[in-house]
Amino acid sequence: MLELARTRVPHGEFSVGDLASLPVPDDAVDLVTNALALTHVPDLMPAYAEFARVLRPGGDLIISDVHPELVLLGSTVKATGPDGAAQLATTHRHGLGDHLRAALAARFTVIRCEEYPRPAPPTEPLPEPTRDIGEWSIWPWTLLGWDPEASRSAWNNPAITVWHFRLRDHRPDGGTGRNR
Repeated sequence: MLELARTRVPHGEFSVGDLASLPVPDDAVDLVTNALALTHVPDLMPAYAEFARVLRPGGDLIISDVHPELVLLGSTVKATGPDGAAQLATTHRHGLGDHLRAALAARFTVIRCEEYPRPAPPTEPLPEPTRDIGEWSIWPWTLLGWDPEASRSAWNNPAITVWHFRLRDHRPDGGTGRNR
């Protein structure tokens, strides 16, 4: 991803960091975006605290992440490991309340929250059920054919949640940005 970003934005500054320890100074940025990453951290509190640390007061945080219902249905990143073996990314099901509690604890105010559904299912007739489990790399979606009617009826669950937060000006530490 970084290689692609550097190619597309050659004058941009990109670095690798941990969500709980970003390589950015305190109060350094006006906007933090995070896409499809928080589902892979076990505890949201450190990430939200770190977002608050690097944002200037009044700065915005935009997060998009896999909806917890989609995680419940089995959505997880699949890949081939360095040894060629199949592997799954560690995935955690964070409810909307989990995000809200972490954000409020980190001094964010909610501006907006939207849940976006998957695209509408096809309207053509249902296929005949299958017992073919398909390739591991696209599970659980290959399993939808086991019971097409049930799959179609469940299709309108949200797939992505998008949050817009704003960092409040008040700092409990007296404005130093430390010890949060």
